[in-house]
Amino acid sequence: MIKYFLYLSFSLLAFNLSFAQNVDIQEDIKLGFACKLEKKILKNSEYNYQTFLAKDLSEKNLDKFEIDAKKPETLLINGLSMFLSKNTELDVKIVNKDIVLFKAFDEEKNYSESGIINRKSGELVHEVTKDIKSDNFEKNISFYKCS
Repeated sequence: MIKYFLYLSFSLLAFNLSFAQNVDIQEDIKLGFACKLEKKILKNSEYNYQTFLAKDLSEKNLDKFEIDAKKPETLLINGLSMFLSKNTELDVKIVNKDIVLFKAFDEEKNYSESGIINRKSGELVHEVTKDIKSDNFEKNISFYKCS
């Protein structure tokens, strides 16, 4: 649990730092992963950051998650969600030997998806935020183990 908290804290810190430099693709990569859902944290009108284990959810694992990065600024994310697969203009694109970090907003800036994957450990955190401009925003944070 502490590992996830530290990982989530690191990802939030990295996102804050990344807004100062939204694009930093240091290497060309083309990676494919199969990812197993470990747990999910939900924040909505029913749950206030409640954690659910994968065995308690009906959601599926990611059979085909792909990352394609090309210097200096191309980053494509496929297989994580339809929103990211169709979005070629990510707001945040960070790729180095250790991590891949990305974030995208819809046109109204009221929906966002972001993620961070540790390339060495295979840990992936995927965050979806809906109704950002509302006091009752919804957040869905999924934790995966990828190989």
